[in-house]
Amino acid sequence: MMKSGGSYFLKMAEMDLKTATSTMEALVRISSNMKSLEHELHCTVCKDIVKQPVVLPCQHSVCLMCASEVLVANGYPPPDLPPEPNSPASTPNTRSPRQARRTPKAEQRPIDRVLRAGPHPPSPSMPRSPGYGTYPGRRRKEGPPVVMMFPCIPCGRDVELGERGLADCLRNLTLERIVERYRHTVSLGSVAVMCQFCKPPQALEATKGCADCRTNFCNECFKLYHPWGTPRAQHEHIQPTLNFRPKVLTCPEHDQEKLQFYCRSCQRLLCPLCKLRRIHTGHKILPVAHAYQALKEKITKEMNHILSNQDTVLGQITQLESSITQTEVNGVSAREQLAQSIRDLTAALAERHASLTQALEEARKKRGEALAAQVAERRGLMEHAGLMAFTQELLKETDQPCFVQAARQTHNRFSKAIENLQHFTLAADPSFRHFQLDVSKELKLLTELNFIQAPLAPVIDTQRTLAYDQLFLCWRLPQDSAPAWHFSVEYRRRGVVPGGAGRGGIRGGLSAARWGWQRLDEVSGTSAVIDRLEMDSVYVLRVRGCNKAGYGEYSEEVYLHTPPAPVLNFYLDSRWGLHADRLVVSKEQRCARSVPGLSLLQAADHALTSCHLTSDLLVGDVAITQGRHYWACSVEPGSYLVKVGVGLESKLQEWFHLPQDMASPRYDPDSGHDSGAEDALDSAPPFCFLTMGMGKIYLPQHNHHHSSHGNGIRDPITNGPSSPTGHTYPLPPRLGVCLDFEKGRVTFYDAHSLRPLWEGHVDCSGPVCPAFCFIGGGALQLQELVANRNADQTPVRRVTIQPRVSN
Repeated sequence: MMKSGGSYFLKMAEMDLKTATSTMEALVRISSNMKSLEHELHCTVCKDIVKQPVVLPCQHSVCLMCASEVLVANGYPPPDLPPEPNSPASTPNTRSPRQARRTPKAEQRPIDRVLRAGPHPPSPSMPRSPGYGTYPGRRRKEGPPVVMMFPCIPCGRDVELGERGLADCLRNLTLERIVERYRHTVSLGSVAVMCQFCKPPQALEATKGCADCRTNFCNECFKLYHPWGTPRAQHEHIQPTLNFRPKVLTCPEHDQEKLQFYCRSCQRLLCPLCKLRRIHTGHKILPVAHAYQALKEKITKEMNHILSNQDTVLGQITQLESSITQTEVNGVSAREQLAQSIRDLTAALAERHASLTQALEEARKKRGEALAAQVAERRGLMEHAGLMAFTQELLKETDQPCFVQAARQTHNRFSKAIENLQHFTLAADPSFRHFQLDVSKELKLLTELNFIQAPLAPVIDTQRTLAYDQLFLCWRLPQDSAPAWHFSVEYRRRGVVPGGAGRGGIRGGLSAARWGWQRLDEVSGTSAVIDRLEMDSVYVLRVRGCNKAGYGEYSEEVYLHTPPAPVLNFYLDSRWGLHADRLVVSKEQRCARSVPGLSLLQAADHALTSCHLTSDLLVGDVAITQGRHYWACSVEPGSYLVKVGVGLESKLQEWFHLPQDMASPRYDPDSGHDSGAEDALDSAPPFCFLTMGMGKIYLPQHNHHHSSHGNGIRDPITNGPSSPTGHTYPLPPRLGVCLDFEKGRVTFYDAHSLRPLWEGHVDCSGPVCPAFCFIGGGALQLQELVANRNADQTPVRRVTIQPRVSN
């Protein structure tokens, strides 16, 4: 029994020890967790834990006193800080318990508060107006109200506080509570809060705090100042604290109005009176409860996401720590390389200095010798010296042949000496002007000596960039950019184009998140061609340059829409129906232009009131018998009238021989005569053209008999249903045409943005050809294939239109 009892007590002691150990570990863990919050609780101005924090418009929090000191230091008037009472004696209602029995003031009605609020907020320069209709206005000589700007350190910019300054900033009560919990946890309750009504010799520790009186009490003082049966007994008591906060946030502009709404557009809390302001008209305003629930769910979801990816966070921390170590090592290596480069420059300068000094010394010595020889020569001309003494002795010679023989050289020397005396010049220039160094360029280079910079973000040329049979991308570097050795082009598919999922297959249903960036590395030059792209898709492209410093910044992303069908390559057929005196086709047979021929000028000369307009038809050299095909062309904006579309091959041949059949009422839905035209409306017409001219394009009304096929086409201007009467649209730079042979449908696009403009139907019972019609002056050019821009050989043309055999 004794052994069993001893083991029992031993087990109990071990359990108590484990409990105490776990409790201490929990306290230490909680304390360490709370200590890790200290960085988040610091004020960015004083670098200490925040006291009475206020929320700036940029959502950062700073101490109220720090913010006021910063504003005063920047030249603004001292703000009116709200009082912070620390004892009941600071207010008349709390000086004596008997005063609590006085009748409280009657509450104001909401309408009275609205009238007192006035149409403008109070400010030092403009007091609050007594009410609506009594606004005194601003004096004419008074300037505009001063808008206070606060330099926010985390944002790195000035934040606008408004006219009232800190009066419009709400206190961050949540942050105050977190700071209070942090202080209590770190100190572990070692700091006692004393009662503020007990006298110092007998001061007791406070046991309660009153949120309404904003002070701390012991039990006896609390009973004394909150007697039973009085309104004070209804006060809210809290734990003792040294920082009392208001119970709820109230509007800084309207006194005693609770903040009950949240404006998502302005991202600020509103009271019921602020909600009625005109500034919030059309904004999405939610009750605070809904905003609280939504924001809390978002934060909880985001926090759970981060907690579920702790391994990723730890991996990134490890990578960052290794990057810091690598940065230190690379920094030391770069500093050594810099010192070596400077030493190389110094050595090169010293070597150059030695060579230039040697050249200067040799020039000085040579010039000195030349001037010294000239001085000796001049000294020889002095009397009783040199040449003069020799000449005097020579003149004493009486033998004539010997004198003549010896005097000739002396005569030459005298002639040269006399000439030098008359035309005296220095044998060498003593100024050394030619030995001055021009180091302006070198000084500029040394002044601008800097580390190599990566290229700046390229600028994509949107006028030359296009998506046709292939994607052609063109860009350039800014003028102040460092040169690039090569470029990297990245592109990815953005997602499924509306209406293209049925043609895109399985891959067309993938979102952009599943399509990573594809890269073309080491692209030389400032253009690139990308092939093997999905049809009817939007691609995002960006470019960046690279040099010895590495890759630079990416350019702005551009979006290109690929054609909805395979691109059809064809040329203009110049053999059938072409009037050489009215229409000219270029040598490449990709461009056509109207010209005023002799017959047209003669017809215009004989006409007195009007000129007959001719209609010239031009077709492509291919015929479509199946599938979907797309092509594009550009019409000159100054063209009078040009029609672009498709037509049945047999009917086009008839038009070549009998052009008047083009205006037959059989294909006119508004013929107005009984010729069977109404029956013909049930079948698709043999032609489908879109008319454009003088910078405009006419989008006609849709055929009601085929409206079941054309409901998807919307007005490109208003993005609404197409007008039943038709309208005009600015002529796009390039017009795209897409023919679906099986469905007998022709869709016209703005080829630059691939936005559908109009949709029509055509009879596809036989081969269909691209067709163009010129009425008056005009010019047209087919879009050249991107693949043919650098091609050496022109593809073989396929001519399918044959002449009709005449009987």
